Amino acid sequence: MITEKVIKEIYKRFRKPPMDIAELEIPKYIEMLKGHHSLKFEDGELIVESLEEFNPFRRILGRRLLAILEFERNVAIVTPSHILFLSKNSDQVRVHIKPERTPNILDRIFARGE
Repeated sequence: MITEKVIKEIYKRFRKPPMDIAELEIPKYIEMLKGHHSLKFEDGELIVESLEEFNPFRRILGRRLLAILEFERNVAIVTPSHILFLSKNSDQVRVHIKPERTPNILDRIFARGE
């Protein structure tokens, strides 16, 4: 089960993209999910074709991909701003949007008129 604690750990652990995009093994995950999701990697973009054309999560630039993780029932596509969870057993897609960091006391003291 993917809990809020697991999601926080994913954001904490994956902050930088891999040195080589081949490390993400994108073709492996495209093949794994093809029964329920239509994915393709083309021109440096991961495209979730099963999402509607106007959906902002349909296209993800390859350089923004931090990790692709396999869980028991889902595959997580991690970017700096969100995680896209694709179900391995159905066409369900969930998105977790990373919350903005709240300023601490030092940020407030040294803020420059923002």
